[in-house]
Amino acid sequence: MRRSRHQDDDTIAGRLKRAGVSRRDFMGFCGKLMVAAPFGLAITNHLTPAAVAAEVGAAKRPSVIWLHMQDCTGCTETLLRTSEPDLADLILNIISLDYHETVMAASGRDAELALQDSMKANDGKYVLVVEGSIPTKDNGDYLYVGGKRGKDLLIECANHAAAVVSIGSCASWGGVPSSGPNPTGAVGVDSLVTNKPVINIPGCPPNPYVVLGSILEFAKTGKPPALDSLNRPKFAFDRLIHDHCPRRAHFDNGRFALQFGDEGHRSGYCLYKLGCKGPVTHAACSTRHFNEVVDCWPIGIGAPCVGCTEKEVAFTIPIFTTANIDKAVPPATFTSITPEHKGVSPIATGVAGLVGGVLVGAGVLASKKLGSIEENQ
Repeated sequence: MRRSRHQDDDTIAGRLKRAGVSRRDFMGFCGKLMVAAPFGLAITNHLTPAAVAAEVGAAKRPSVIWLHMQDCTGCTETLLRTSEPDLADLILNIISLDYHETVMAASGRDAELALQDSMKANDGKYVLVVEGSIPTKDNGDYLYVGGKRGKDLLIECANHAAAVVSIGSCASWGGVPSSGPNPTGAVGVDSLVTNKPVINIPGCPPNPYVVLGSILEFAKTGKPPALDSLNRPKFAFDRLIHDHCPRRAHFDNGRFALQFGDEGHRSGYCLYKLGCKGPVTHAACSTRHFNEVVDCWPIGIGAPCVGCTEKEVAFTIPIFTTANIDKAVPPATFTSITPEHKGVSPIATGVAGLVGGVLVGAGVLASKKLGSIEENQ
């Protein structure tokens, strides 16, 4: 049965065609989704960008309402800085961004009317995206939007949504505003919204393609992507940064930067001793860089990971404090180092024996320390 033009316009592919977006650009976007979520989303579980394009293109454009709570707008900024696709040319044609305080032209009463109209027109169908933590203390006027308390506005919008996406660490679990002494009683969305599916996408900021992929998955299947115990999409938070860090070989061989700007730091050595939280942080930053720029992520530019996707790490453990590594497993092999030599002298043999004894002793001490860490957790 042939689809009508109106029906085609309801789909993402129809909208893109009407907006003059080329198939090549759309295929490029689908390729980005495949990189962001290889075999992690139902809509990207295909072998070619063309197959993914057909899957995504057949879905109806999801209506998205985006709320700002206690935030710095950094999560919006990461979305605005996507260049492949460009926000105006492609993203706004893939999702229907019906309310967003930062990018919408309307303000004041007109903006509030736009929110109410969008909620009414898409009642029970829209995806609610929340950026920023929510203040819960009743003894202070911490956040009002259109004359409503932020907490009340969130609950009202969530009650009429199909699903909720918490974008960024603040919306996911409180983030920076929740750090001690937490004067506003800042919490994440899922502490207040319990009657709707909540997808947490922590990060400061998170990868924009993870956000778009999660929304499109829900639009296509009516279900959120597979989530872990913290309601994070498994396709983006199924690995430790440490597992795929480009500096991992230096960690395995004991080569560490000890001070910013020292020889080890300039040589690209491991940043663990400078406080890098990569070994305890689940995120995909090491394999999915930001804004289509290679090495555009903290470790890529020589800064230690602060663990921004982990509630018990970020803004809790001081930035330059070394994290305890739980259940550390040594690599099967080490990079060989073979200096020039003409033979083995008795002195060298004695030194080797001494070094071996020191390493054995260090190994025993390390195993005791790791054992005590496990007992305390």
